[in-house]
Amino acid sequence: MRIAVIGAGGVGGFFGGLLAKGGADVVFIARGAHLEALRRDGLRIEGGAHPVELANVRAVADPEEAGEADLVMVCVKLWDVEAALEQIRPLVGPGTTVVSFQNGVLKDDHLIAAFGAERVIGGVGYVATHISRPGVIAQTGSLQRLIFGEFDRRTSARVAAFHEACVAGGIDAEISPDIIREIWEKYVFLVGLSATTATTRVPIGPIRDNPQSRAFLLDVMSEVVAVGRARGIALAEDYAQQCLKRLDEVAYDMTSSMFHDLDRGRPLEVRWLSGGVVELGRRSGIATPLNRAVADILAVHADGRPGA
Repeated sequence: MRIAVIGAGGVGGFFGGLLAKGGADVVFIARGAHLEALRRDGLRIEGGAHPVELANVRAVADPEEAGEADLVMVCVKLWDVEAALEQIRPLVGPGTTVVSFQNGVLKDDHLIAAFGAERVIGGVGYVATHISRPGVIAQTGSLQRLIFGEFDRRTSARVAAFHEACVAGGIDAEISPDIIREIWEKYVFLVGLSATTATTRVPIGPIRDNPQSRAFLLDVMSEVVAVGRARGIALAEDYAQQCLKRLDEVAYDMTSSMFHDLDRGRPLEVRWLSGGVVELGRRSGIATPLNRAVADILAVHADGRPGA
């Protein structure tokens, strides 16, 4: 299977690396020092239960060099989505499938508008990773999972083929019959993790151990559940409590990509995470005061530090 990865950072680099290890024909669309390191030294994944070292990986700056792909994985940050659409175009042929493993619940709208609903499947990725240095992806904890599926709920040949490639690479992969609900379930989890770790500047461990911050974490996620249910998403009424139990099981030092972006002075996805909850809540008549507070607190950091 020929797979092109748009965005070779924490998510794209990690899952793309495992797919390559499993035998898939993977090409990374990357840039800067990370691109040069991938070309020169290959790709390394450190910190997880099963470190990976790939001495030779295919990485290009220009998607035209990559050629048409069977499947394109979109793993860039949400503020890069417009640029990503232009990068995807040279990779798309008559049989190409596009799947986004970005954050948020409106991410697929951009892909469908650009390439048509028939080319797009839904996807969700769970992993705590970041680029620790060029060419090296650092993983915190052992959680790694990809969930994907057709929006019309059928199990298609293309979804089955991608699942086979994931399993060959050791990815905990699942085909979902209700990928829209899965996307919202991740949204609940991720908004809670990102909002709390970024505003407190500490990993999830101290947050879940402190009764006051633990209650804040639960209430932030409860707002997301309320908004989703108001918009017709089949989220369980107690889904925030379920997420809290899952967060009790992750590594004590697990953070979030927004935590790392804030620490490094990079732009934040807060407009699409807590900010998105606020906007969707406004449209649905649901109050979201805690997510509003998070969005307001982080607004001064949302565009990153100049020159970071």
